[in-house]
Amino acid sequence: MIEELEIVLIAFGSNENSVFGDPAETVLKAMKIVAGISNSNPIFSDFYSTPAFPKGAGPDFVNAAMAITTTDTPSAVLTKLHEVEAMAGRTRKVRWGQRTLDLDLIAVGERILPDVQTYTHWCELTSEEQQSNAPDQLILPHPRMQDRSFVLVPLSDVAPHWVHPVLQKTVTEMRDALPAKDLAEVTWRGAA
Repeated sequence: MIEELEIVLIAFGSNENSVFGDPAETVLKAMKIVAGISNSNPIFSDFYSTPAFPKGAGPDFVNAAMAITTTDTPSAVLTKLHEVEAMAGRTRKVRWGQRTLDLDLIAVGERILPDVQTYTHWCELTSEEQQSNAPDQLILPHPRMQDRSFVLVPLSDVAPHWVHPVLQKTVTEMRDALPAKDLAEVTWRGAA
């Protein structure tokens, strides 16, 4: 158990109908379920539309983010997120393919898991290596969060001042460092 409450950052995405409804309904239902594991009032981002990643991998995504607090371990939080994905009918057939629900554990406080060396290895993989390789353990912070507008734009709604423990940049700084074309692909859909 974590000895004190830590902020947990979670990214949500859907580009396929699920048992919860269309992609927006799926993300909203998942956010409400995940809110139940928070020890304090969760913070919800607005909803955004983004092209599938990689480009052409399917319909546009509905993306959002959430900040919660918990005393659960990171692996326990990840297990709960996988349970919510399964409730929505998520299957893992194709890496970065179309999906009913994608919940990514982005960060837990200032934790670097399992260690800086392993984090750095996964962070430095090329795009091709990232698509064909998946870690067999939890890597925190998410090793590609700093490259993804569909993660950073919603995260800036809920934790703009959270500082990446390796890069030493806030969510806002990482978002603002992205190419303008990447940021332009993320369009606001409305409040959660």
